[in-house]
Amino acid sequence: MFGEGRWPVALPVVQAPMAGGAATPELVAAVCGAGGLGFLAAGYKTAGRMRAEIERTRALTSRPFGVNVFLPTADEADPAELDAYARMIEPEARRLETALGAPAAGDDGYTDKIRDLLADPPAVVGFTFGLPDPETVRAFRDRGTLVLATVTSAAEAHEVQQASAADAVCVQGAEAGGHRGSFTNAGLEGTGLDRLLSEVRAVTRLPLIAAGGISSGADVARALAAGASAAMAGTAFLLCPESGTGETHRRALTDPRFDRTAMTRAFTGRPARGLANRFLAAYSDRAPAAYPQVHHLTAPLRKAAAERGDADTLHLWAGTSWQKARAVPAAAVVADLARL
Repeated sequence: MFGEGRWPVALPVVQAPMAGGAATPELVAAVCGAGGLGFLAAGYKTAGRMRAEIERTRALTSRPFGVNVFLPTADEADPAELDAYARMIEPEARRLETALGAPAAGDDGYTDKIRDLLADPPAVVGFTFGLPDPETVRAFRDRGTLVLATVTSAAEAHEVQQASAADAVCVQGAEAGGHRGSFTNAGLEGTGLDRLLSEVRAVTRLPLIAAGGISSGADVARALAAGASAAMAGTAFLLCPESGTGETHRRALTDPRFDRTAMTRAFTGRPARGLANRFLAAYSDRAPAAYPQVHHLTAPLRKAAAERGDADTLHLWAGTSWQKARAVPAAAVVADLARL
């Protein structure tokens, strides 16, 4: 468990920090108001945009919430591979009357975001794609902020334990939608949540938050019985009216022609789970393992696809439980998840 007074909310329910727009201040506030822990996503935002969303969330709720940050990551990318992939998908951009982006690296504004979060800290700060340095962890702890690290393997959890780099560990199973929160870009499929919880519990005594395929109170109860202290859901909130899920994405989530999810690097160069559409099927075996270079390369293409309602070219992030998502208020989703 988190220890007396350490878990900041009433229920063992966490809303995943879905980067890309779904985790709006309205969604976070609604989850917090229902007794869960809502999470803003700082990924793909400037520090200024992050601060504005924190301020908006605080205007909507006085309850604790979290903010998740992407650790700087830049895979060694072969320029020839990136160029070949760009030439391969360039006809897709022409079809949508747009241009591909520059396959840049970058650190997602990490330094500025950490500076601003330390100046005005949330109740919880989460990290994805690696571990923060010890000084950053100590600085957040000194301010009373819980530090959460995302892991996708026992080896990563052991690294967290050895480095004392977190107060709790988000154990992300392969069922989770969107990017795998792994420390490296190696591998693709990942480990299922049930097995992963067992493997991680064997190497750390830190509190665990189970993530991946969580869509009901039964899923939460199973995770708690397996040793987790709380459970995190993301896909379950995608159809909520408070969510920022785009219209093309929303329609696809209930379109019967999308009948499975799959892991892919086609859209960003890093393993992520989404609905299996035409673009995913055509390019998954061809995309280089290069993040965030491929992300920047395809960003204009994906934006144009969303604007045109082209669900076959858009990244339709979704976990394996996407068919259970409902277009109901976020408070109703929290209530369902808490019905143990």
